Amino acid sequence: MKYFVLLASYGETSHWDDMTPEEQQVSMEQHGAFAQACAERDGVEIVSGEALNDASLATTLRTRGGSFSVTDGPFAEAAEQIGGFYVIDAPDLDTLVELCRILPPYDIEIRPVVVFD
Repeated sequence: MKYFVLLASYGETSHWDDMTPEEQQVSMEQHGAFAQACAERDGVEIVSGEALNDASLATTLRTRGGSFSVTDGPFAEAAEQIGGFYVIDAPDLDTLVELCRILPPYDIEIRPVVVFD
């Protein structure tokens, strides 16, 4: 089953720009360890994953009352900042939760991907 893993906020980590180079290196090593653990686990594959740029660079599209608008900036003002995502093919949620413990201590949301027949 495919899962969308949203790195929803920095959780117990600092914003990337506020980290020292050493802290950034540790964070990158944790992502590398996560990728390695996924590769070594039977039935688990990282399908996709990307770090995302700052929310201030977002473009938000909305349709309200039949009118379409384009706005510079994030969807909503929020303390949470989406840092990145993975799409993971894993045999079950428990396996994925176990693997996600390797990542830096972000706030993480996991959702199954809908399969259309």
